[in-house]
Amino acid sequence: MDRSENRMRQTLKRLDSIFPDLTPAPLKQFIIQSWSGELLQPWQFAHTTFDSIRISPAAILIDSRVYGNATHLHESIHLTQSFVGAANELEAYGLNIRSDPRFLILNFPYFADMVTEFFLPEFPKILDRFFARPIREDLNIPKEVQWFLMPFDDESLKKLKEQIKKMEPILQEEERLNHQFPIEAAYLGEQTRDMSLLLDIAAAKLLPLPDLKEMESEREEAFSILEQQFNKLDNTRLGYKIDRKREALMILTYKMNIRDPRLRLSLYFHFLKNRYVGPDGEVNLKVVNEEDLKKFVQEKRLQVKRMMKSKNFTEIERQGAHKMLKDATSQ
Repeated sequence: MDRSENRMRQTLKRLDSIFPDLTPAPLKQFIIQSWSGELLQPWQFAHTTFDSIRISPAAILIDSRVYGNATHLHESIHLTQSFVGAANELEAYGLNIRSDPRFLILNFPYFADMVTEFFLPEFPKILDRFFARPIREDLNIPKEVQWFLMPFDDESLKKLKEQIKKMEPILQEEERLNHQFPIEAAYLGEQTRDMSLLLDIAAAKLLPLPDLKEMESEREEAFSILEQQFNKLDNTRLGYKIDRKREALMILTYKMNIRDPRLRLSLYFHFLKNRYVGPDGEVNLKVVNEEDLKKFVQEKRLQVKRMMKSKNFTEIERQGAHKMLKDATSQ
């Protein structure tokens, strides 16, 4: 217990040193949970519930001996986030990739498009080589841990580490947006199912975009396709889980016959800049349907209230949930 307490104290100090301007993480409870349940699913290493962290003994072992306490750090940033949603995971993984480039590979769905478009065009090939290495299915060790521990191309990891340093302004902008507009960020994450959306918007704002001269005649149609997909409300209203970015890029491929993936991504990032970045260079997280946003917030509030009724929920967690609901009402 003493080691766990010290590990958590050091993690909070580490978080504060990385983000000195961030509101201190309000950790009130650290639960080592040896069973799976509604508050810590079998596939989860750890889970943050408002101002409490639940973590499995196996996760502590892996985190302290393999991951350099990255899971502790990941959950700690969740304590500072005022709402729920995919953007919170994006921010937390953005914290992890700073400590080890292998986390960029393991969590590639959050970063791959931005990295490929602006920093490392060969990133997809690195991913292929990393995940092509065989793992032992008969071992009771998560496959991600096995891949992490296996030796890998040092030159590729060095390149990734160098590029991650260059991404720092984009990571910081994504974090700023998530804390400044937590409800809009959460809503857009669910409405579009584009898990990298906030990071991609930050990149579209801060980085010079590729020239689209060779796509001048197709640009209007491509933007119309992207607009149509990003305006759809099926995910929030009907409970679908359709990644609108992937859907739009697929239509660009097969309907418009744009076979070059770099051209498709270039169109996507130009679309994001047109949609979310104003003439003054500031980001406006555009919500198409305000009524749908209100319903989304109401549903999240109901989910939290249902969670609070769980017999496994502690009184400290209930108080944290009450505070989040109160803060969400005032935003």
